[in-house]
Amino acid sequence: MNKKITALTALGATPATDDVLPIVDVSGTATTKKVTVANLVAAAPQGDLLAANNLSDVANAGTSRTNLGLGTAATKAVGTADTNVIAVSSGAVDLGGNTISGFDASIIDQTGTAYTLLASDNGKVVVLNNGSAVTVTVPSGLGAGFNCSFVQKGAGQVSFSASSTTINNRQSHTKINAQYGVASLLAYAADTFVLAGDTAS
Repeated sequence: MNKKITALTALGATPATDDVLPIVDVSGTATTKKVTVANLVAAAPQGDLLAANNLSDVANAGTSRTNLGLGTAATKAVGTADTNVIAVSSGAVDLGGNTISGFDASIIDQTGTAYTLLASDNGKVVVLNNGSAVTVTVPSGLGAGFNCSFVQKGAGQVSFSASSTTINNRQSHTKINAQYGVASLLAYAADTFVLAGDTAS
């Protein structure tokens, strides 16, 4: 049955490359043109990515990473060797025996006569500077492995006071010895600390 081109039903299956797609007569001429699927493929914009290729068909992977802002970490292996990206497992970082170097400890300056340690003080240096005696309170809940260093910068002697914690020292000392003395606290178990360094009773 003859039909107008506009009345034809849509193709229900994927066309072959040699299938003919009729188009309307060219206005003002005596001819009717045809276009094949192959014509359409050739005329389509080239370089489109195919989902099935999982980005293996990008022209330049390095340029694509740069355009996506991925940086260099996207090409690094996870491990402990040089240039590897370090992985965190169960809250711990495995450096594979490599040395940590080139970093500075954060300094906390305190000029009052009393200071209570915070969990955020872990790994930091607390500098205590007052002409009168200074008391550092060591509360519970800082966690096993907590460690912090203390510098008695002022003339006021620094003493450490346990609050629901235990502070041990080989000589039963509870203070820093004198001005410019340095001591450290290390929690070797939950709420149980060792005070070490230039200490006094």
